[in-house]
Amino acid sequence: MQFRRKFRSALTALALVVAPGVAVVGTATDAFAVTKISHATATSMFRGAGITWSSSGGCSDRNNSSCTSFEQLNLATAQGAQTLKQAIGCALNITGGTETGHASGTYSHWNGYKLDYGKSTCVTTYIKNTFTYIGLRGDGAPQYRSGSGNIYADEGNHWDVLYYNCGGC
Repeated sequence: MQFRRKFRSALTALALVVAPGVAVVGTATDAFAVTKISHATATSMFRGAGITWSSSGGCSDRNNSSCTSFEQLNLATAQGAQTLKQAIGCALNITGGTETGHASGTYSHWNGYKLDYGKSTCVTTYIKNTFTYIGLRGDGAPQYRSGSGNIYADEGNHWDVLYYNCGGC
């Protein structure tokens, strides 16, 4: 029990020095807290890694399904995108973030666990040749699991990626 209190105290202290625009959310009973970041922090991280993003509506409003927003994105998800970009060594474009309009659930876009990537030969080849095919998702999308446990689902015109962690950052 004392370890848990020390861990929570250390996590709280870390949250205070992480970065501007970053917040750690959770309750005292959570096994771990999820670090949420702002849209501005995420775009800065992506820009620095050479990752692009686009939206059909040319906007970033989280409450508009035509936009691509990163508001309330999990820090580990943003770091996972950076890890993927570094590994593939080619263009990576995010087409979906935390905006409304995606499927709901604990590990959802809205809750900061998922990003959508535009399809390209380079990205698809990397995923299929590097990660393990694990079968079809309930909706029929072929799925691949990375070595760190993140799930890449081929939704036809884009990759839907579930980040449980930063992918080895």
